[in-house]
Amino acid sequence: MHESDYTIPVYGQLPFEPVRGEGVYLIDREGRRVMDLYGGHAVACLGYGHPVLTEAITRQASSLLFQSNAVPLSIRARAAKALVDFAPDGLDRAFFVNSGAEANENALRIAFRLTGRERVVALERAFHGRTGAAGAVTWGASAGWYAFPRSPFEVTFVSRDDPAQLIAAMGEDVAAVIVEPVQGVAGAYDVPATLLTEARRATEACGSFLIFDEVQCGMGRSGDPFMADRLGITPDLLTTAKSLAGGMAAGALVTTEALSSRLGRGDLGTTFGGGPLACAAIEAVIDTIRTEGLLERVRQVSRQIRERCVVGPVEHVQGAGLLLGLRTVRPAAEVRDALLERDILVGTSADKHVLRLLPPLILESAHVETLASALAEIAP
Repeated sequence: MHESDYTIPVYGQLPFEPVRGEGVYLIDREGRRVMDLYGGHAVACLGYGHPVLTEAITRQASSLLFQSNAVPLSIRARAAKALVDFAPDGLDRAFFVNSGAEANENALRIAFRLTGRERVVALERAFHGRTGAAGAVTWGASAGWYAFPRSPFEVTFVSRDDPAQLIAAMGEDVAAVIVEPVQGVAGAYDVPATLLTEARRATEACGSFLIFDEVQCGMGRSGDPFMADRLGITPDLLTTAKSLAGGMAAGALVTTEALSSRLGRGDLGTTFGGGPLACAAIEAVIDTIRTEGLLERVRQVSRQIRERCVVGPVEHVQGAGLLLGLRTVRPAAEVRDALLERDILVGTSADKHVLRLLPPLILESAHVETLASALAEIAP
């Protein structure tokens, strides 16, 4: 039996079926071990079978599997405190949801609700999710998979490299500017700090909100808690998901006390967001990042990848921390397949010449050497 016999055939899947995981490795029924440098789209930040995360989930599941936001929960309080303490200074309130797309939907909803305006500025090549509002601010969605008959609001896309275009697009009708500090799906592309600094200045000048989508690059993946920390820019709203709960479905947005005070009962809502199982995982992930010194490890291993992996078909490395794009001379999909033959799993991107690396934050130096050796065996 294969899942394709019963599921809607919308995914292109690789010829490898894992049944369990250990550390940074996935293992199939025959015992083949594949080093996972993609982490399920950046989700498995602690790898597989991490004892702290496993124990937290098991303990919570045995005591209270689920309850909604209709009642307060101490585990939800602890997870929210852990997240706002981990977030950039000034972002002191959290709202839990189920995914990055839902976090972005709610960030945009807040911007429209509190400004009363009608337009958003987004960047070319951006990806913010597949739901209505998140898809509307995703580059190319309307020509591809968006499918809704119309966008729920007006969006102006501007160059990701030209601050002057962003400035020209601003106006009194702009509710928000939404950006990924590192564009994940686009190929781990570093948005220039000058543009992000200008976005902060321009939104403040016209009374609109700046939203940082850190769904992929956040939660320590950049080598800092969030890219906002590295840049020294505090957005009005910051969204996160992917690595947030280490494998449990979870997303969140964090914002300022001042902005939070303008919202009231019924302005936001979710059934599963902030459930106890996800919150237990969130608390465990943040605690582990801190206690195991994973931010420093990410910085060290990232430097090693940049130094050792420009070899074989790779001509350049871009991105930040462990959200990296390996720019390839030949099509990236060919290099991905060649690496899988060598028991290494990586991802591709919207750029046909960029491989994406989104490995667990527990990656070690020896794993990088394995990747470098495999790349050296592949013809440019």
